[in-house]
Formats: sequence, structure tokens, C-alpha cells
Amino acid sequence: MKLFPKLPLLAGALVLTFPLLSRAADTDALDIFDGKSLTGWDGDPRFWKVEDGCITGQTTKETPTENNTFLTWTGGELDDFELTLEYKLIGGNSGVQVRSFPLDRKWGVGGYQADFEAGDRYSGIIYGEAFRGILADRGQKNVIGDDHKPVTKEQFGDAAALQKAVKKEDWNALKVTAKGWTIENSINGTTTASLTDEDKGMRRRGGLLALQLHAGPPMKVQFRNVKLKRLPMGDVKKIVFIAGRPSHGRGEHEHRAGSMLLAKSLNTGAGDRFYATVYSNGWPADPTKFQNADAIIMYCDGGGGHMVNRHLPEVEAAHARGAGVGAIHYGVEVEKGPSGDAFLKWMGGYFEMNWSVNPHWDADYKTLPQHAVTRGVEPFKANDEWYYHMRFREGMKNVTPILTALPPKETLSRGDGTHSGNPAVREAVLTKAEPQHMMWVSENENGSRGFGFTGAHYHRNWQDNNFRKVVLNAIAWIAKAEVPAGGIQTPTPSEEEMKANQDKK
Repeated sequence: MKLFPKLPLLAGALVLTFPLLSRAADTDALDIFDGKSLTGWDGDPRFWKVEDGCITGQTTKETPTENNTFLTWTGGELDDFELTLEYKLIGGNSGVQVRSFPLDRKWGVGGYQADFEAGDRYSGIIYGEAFRGILADRGQKNVIGDDHKPVTKEQFGDAAALQKAVKKEDWNALKVTAKGWTIENSINGTTTASLTDEDKGMRRRGGLLALQLHAGPPMKVQFRNVKLKRLPMGDVKKIVFIAGRPSHGRGEHEHRAGSMLLAKSLNTGAGDRFYATVYSNGWPADPTKFQNADAIIMYCDGGGGHMVNRHLPEVEAAHARGAGVGAIHYGVEVEKGPSGDAFLKWMGGYFEMNWSVNPHWDADYKTLPQHAVTRGVEPFKANDEWYYHMRFREGMKNVTPILTALPPKETLSRGDGTHSGNPAVREAVLTKAEPQHMMWVSENENGSRGFGFTGAHYHRNWQDNNFRKVVLNAIAWIAKAEVPAGGIQTPTPSEEEMKANQDKK
């Protein structure tokens, strides 16, 4: 499952050679429907198409839908956000699902819904599709407690009067805002309903975006100008994992499974302080993916084919506003030039071809430095493809080694090649016996933080509590979360958990 110089280099004077995105591009509402096709959306092709530049769902007498059916956005999941779109409804009932979940049937979705209809009863309410029913009626500001029942804290408007804001069989502007545990709907600039979900057993901070086509009489609904803007999450740290495509054999380079395991550890074992999400199978199409990210983690294949090479401006825009950047295993390797310069800026070091080496060996980390990232981590030993002899900033400026060991001479036994280092490596290891750094962290010029971790070729190593903890600590640290005195404590993953989410190879 997710992320993540060029010599001579003057520390503090790094100038990237790629064009940077504007700050506005990292925070603006962005289109998630291209106006031409259903690329990035998934639904029953019998009912959904693009017509007149609009997403169009339609049932007829001859082609009804047995159940409510949905067109789901496949770009990512919603967390804290502002969604705006225009809709036009001819007959029937429809709605927009947010922070939702898949049902057992194909193209079925449940969860929070911004409801609207051809009649006068439901437009503007917050409904729970397969999820507790009506949650807030039009004109209500409701709170739901652990008894799953909504309580009206304020009746801010008359339902019939608010209905007049809706244009029947014409275009309406819908806005759905979700911040923390509060969701609010508005139609044509008029707030219609608000819900604060304090039901700890059922509330959802993230989930799917989907458009509804209701079962029943023939109907037609259209959507256009669908725009999404993610909002800072505030009370939690947002971690975005970018997991590369499958590679290598079973149990090796398990980018997706490894990222999902780390994300689960943060989401369930760190005291509700993180919201971690995973984009799988390469660089995501979601244009909003980094807008509210506190940290970006790249776990992927690298080198000339590193997925970040064509997307440097996107990460730089997030870095420029303070997001941390980390990379795991092959994800630390990029080519000299713009990518290498970016990695030096974002996280202080990288694997440079013809300079660094990538042998498999038993690294014995006998001592650890005092640092937030090493809290609760005991000395450990692990067999992995531990890369070393990284290209670091000149003078290691603001770079702190975390995992350091002396590689045995056998690690230099491979033949010449781009991953075999050069005479400087052999001198450092064979003659000078210089310890090498397999993990490091950086503090950057703009106040952001980064890390590189060269292990995790073998998926099995995530079961090592110290191996896993030092990476979880690093993720928390670059997101600027407080690392507890004992580090981030998570149970040892079971064999079932280790097998989960592995790619077919």
C-alpha cells in the first residue's frame, strides 16, 4: 500500500528544477467528473451514462432497477470535505452518498445521504441509507448519541419554507460539508439540515462518494460541475499512503498489504489520533489526495520507474504547506536530478544509483539514538534487503540517523552494476569499517519533516514489533504528532492479518 542529490549540493540552497504548483492548486475545489465520460466512476451501465456533458442516471418502465443502485466515485474516499455539484431531477428520488460503505449486493451503497426528490418531503434532509434511517429532517440541527437516535437541538427553519429553495425539474446547486463529526447540507445557498454524529458505535469519519438512482417509478437524474475540496482534519493527523503496483514474488514488495497494515495500526492502535488512508496500485487519479495530508508515505518500486517522477509538483505543493514526506524500501530510490533533489529537500536523503547498494543481509541494530522516533524501540536484528550508502545532504545537515549498523564485507560480493555502489562504498565498508545508515529522519528548511526507511523488502518483517514500531513512530513524527514515551504500541499482526490484502502475483 503508500509514498514518498545531486552533487555538489549546498545545504539550504536547493533549487528544484521542476515547475511548482501554486498554493491555490493544493487547496482549491477540483473537478472529479471530466464532463465527457464515466472514467473514475463505477455503476451499472444499464442505468448510468454521460448525456449532454452530465452524469445521467435513468430508469424506464422497460428497464427498472430492482434495488436502489449507485454510481460510485473510484478516485478515493471522503474524509473532511466540501462537495459541490448541480443536479436536475425528473421524477422519483435520488441523493448523494458521502462517507459511505459498500453493501453486499453489487452497486449497492449505504451510509450518510444528502437526499432530494421530485416531491416535497425529502429534499435537503440527511438520510442514512441502510444506516439508521432519517438522521436530520429539513430545518433541523440534530445530534445522535450512542443510542443511535437523533435528537433535535435546534429547529432553525420551517421545512415547508425551506422546500421553496428547491427548483423542481430544473438545476439546483447542492453543497455537502463534512467537518469532524458534523455534516451539513445546503441547496441553492440555503442550509437545509445539519447533523453531529456522536454515535461512537456507528459514526463514520470516511468512506465512499456515490450518486443514487432510486428503485420505483421511472425517473431521470443528472449531475454536473462535481467539485471536491478536502478540509484540514484538525483533531487527527491525516496520513496518505501511496502504494505502488505489484512486483516481485509472494511476500516481497507487498506495497498494498504493507501500507494497509500500517494504516490499520495507526487507525486502531494509536488512540484516535490518526486518520490513515491508502491509495493502491500506483499513483492515484484523485486530484484532491494531498489537500489535507499531514504526511505522505510512498511504498513502491523506484529508480527510473518511480511513480513520483512525473508527479513531483504535486508532492512539492503539499511539502510547501508543511506536509511530511516518507518513503519505504525501493521507494527511497530515485534518479539523480529533479527527483533526487526533491528527495533531499523533502527527507534528507535517497538511494542514488552507482553510489548506493542494495544487498540482502542480517542488520543488527545494537544501539539506537535518543529521538522521538526510537521511543519504545528496543535493539533488534532483521534479515532484509537493507540498502545503504545513501546520498545524504552535504554535511548531514538536519539529518539524524535512526538505524545504523556495520554491513559485513559479503554485502559487497555482487558484480558491478547500478546497484553495486562504487569504489567509495568498498572503501567505506572494507577499509574504513564505517557504519551505514538504513533509516534516517530529516528536519527541513520550511519546518516540515521527512524520513527514509530502506527495509521492508520482506512483508514478514512487519511482524517484528520493533521493526514495525520504528516506522509507525516515524510516520507520526513527520506528521507532527506527539510520539508516546513507549512509542506507538500495536499488537503483533496475526498470520491472517499478514496474509490480508496481498497482491496476486
